[in-house]
Amino acid sequence: MKLLQQKLSQFTLPQQLKEMGIYPYHRAICSEQGDEVYINGKKVLMFGSNSYLGLTNDPRVKAAAIEAVKKYGSGCAGSRFLNGSLDIHEQTEARLAKFVGKEDAIIFSTGFQVNLGVVSCLCDRHDYVLLDERDHASIIEGRRLSPANYLKFRHNDMESLESKLCKCEPEAIKLIVVDGVFSMEGDVAPLKEMVALAEKYQAAIMVDEAHGMGVFGPNGQGVCWAQGVTKDIDLIMATFSKSFASLGGFIATDKITANFIRHTARSYIFSASATPAAIGAVNASLDIMESEPERIAHLWDITRFAIEGFRNMGCEIGNTSTPIIPLYIRDNEKTFCVTRDLFEEGLFVNPVVSPAVPSEDTLIRFSLMATHTQEQVEFALEKIEKVFKKYDII
Repeated sequence: MKLLQQKLSQFTLPQQLKEMGIYPYHRAICSEQGDEVYINGKKVLMFGSNSYLGLTNDPRVKAAAIEAVKKYGSGCAGSRFLNGSLDIHEQTEARLAKFVGKEDAIIFSTGFQVNLGVVSCLCDRHDYVLLDERDHASIIEGRRLSPANYLKFRHNDMESLESKLCKCEPEAIKLIVVDGVFSMEGDVAPLKEMVALAEKYQAAIMVDEAHGMGVFGPNGQGVCWAQGVTKDIDLIMATFSKSFASLGGFIATDKITANFIRHTARSYIFSASATPAAIGAVNASLDIMESEPERIAHLWDITRFAIEGFRNMGCEIGNTSTPIIPLYIRDNEKTFCVTRDLFEEGLFVNPVVSPAVPSEDTLIRFSLMATHTQEQVEFALEKIEKVFKKYDII
């Protein structure tokens, strides 16, 4: 055995969890990603998806993806920078920019690549990148590739942010990067207060709207729109893999910044283009967002119903106010056991354990879709109460 394999062979945690019967990952779904899915022939309710509007199996979205393949083929065989730009890419970029209230937008092949490329390319070694301590991994990886100085502030703590801004050289570029909705905790960034600090210290702000787009705003334009700060936010990104029922992502900003990103972001220049099917699905999803606000309204109705139900049950759910509801368990092994038992009861939920979060903050991530019914949520509440009582969580 070579030295590399000798080292890697010491990583045995997955095998241990499988032997214990509580391994919760790579559960192969053999059906559409809807509010109900089939795994190994077993039907379970899906409360572990990021498809907040429930559009992944919408006939209109699937038809649009198929039509795009018929016209453009299955792929682009190159990067946007060279031979991989289609008119459908450019048309969709213009549409997305208008949707979120910016001058321009750039489509990347994944949401991860957006943050990786944009965060890493905007600042030089004399500049500063400031991150919330609970920012998404893609933002953190972009920061690691950036030559800029790095400052981390406490989660949603504007006093902590200001203390970090005070440490920056006044003439240096300062880029604050935060999630609009935090993907594990489900709470929302205080963007109005952040904008005030950015103005005071001449900083720029980038907001990751991955979990806010399609959820906040009258037609799903996001947290920036809902808080009335769109014009004050310098860069807005979002993914296509959540509410847009596809794969990819985009950054929306002013034309000067967009021009720079198009010619310097390595994850854009050196990655193959988003497929025609992906872009076709995005356009159909955007059509539905703009024409069916009642879908978003229903998502919020069942979100409020679920949050009230969990609080009445005695669950610890933190400061969430969104369709992402963390159910804190605060024990790694118990979190795996709860995930297994809930699956046996007919619920698919996601465990979040260390090192993704500190071991004392482990949780079950319960997420809602606009296609869920109140009856389905009631069923989930009943089963979760049963299992949580079994493990003395409530």
